[in-house]
Amino acid sequence: MTTDTDGDPGDPALTIDELAARAGTTVRTVRFYGTKGLLPPPVIGPRRVGHYGRDHLARLALIEELQHQGMTLAAIERYVRRLPPGLTRHELAVHRAVVASWAPDAEETVTAGELRRRAGRPLDEEDVERLAAMDVVRPEGDGYRVDPGLLRLAVELLDVPLSEKAILAARTVLTEHARAAARELSLLFRAEVAERAEADVKSLSAHMQPLIVQALLTTFQRSLRAEVHQWLPVTPPGSEEGRSS
Repeated sequence: MTTDTDGDPGDPALTIDELAARAGTTVRTVRFYGTKGLLPPPVIGPRRVGHYGRDHLARLALIEELQHQGMTLAAIERYVRRLPPGLTRHELAVHRAVVASWAPDAEETVTAGELRRRAGRPLDEEDVERLAAMDVVRPEGDGYRVDPGLLRLAVELLDVPLSEKAILAARTVLTEHARAAARELSLLFRAEVAERAEADVKSLSAHMQPLIVQALLTTFQRSLRAEVHQWLPVTPPGSEEGRSS
């Protein structure tokens, strides 16, 4: 188990009871996921009490979404094992958003109070307007039409030092390239299933979709890191910063 020197100073120190309550699950379930390797071990604090943080919450949210999509425990274990090591809560939120997108229609209508509860943090009017600009939240009568899979990710973006214009431009780029990739993959697999029975085609699609999505996401994350490293300042070998990293 990890020690209290390994945690993020800004991370909330939650007991297992508090973690279960925040995640909407039970202590027994949290412990079960821990024994299965689906959750990292807690940070051990004073009096040998285990503390949990945002990364654990993000993992539980991802597991919940995988269950919502109908995946068995064995399939969830395989999915989690294939995740790149050391993912941050932000990257886990991206995976959860992608998994949620497998659902044909994931939108829900919620009240203003429910919107703020699901966001997991206070939201002022400007925050709600930015979420609406991202097309994650749409006013509808006295409530809001919300995409639950994208909500948490969009809330994280509220704290990113990017202008709304830059975020929307990035969304356009991602949407266009995602559609192009989907079109190319569709053409590629269409020839493979042309002579198969309809039931076989549906079964193949159900198995391939999560694998393809995860492969695309992992490849994108690695490519983005490589691109970012090209324009970030390079620390000279032997410098103080280089020795402390």
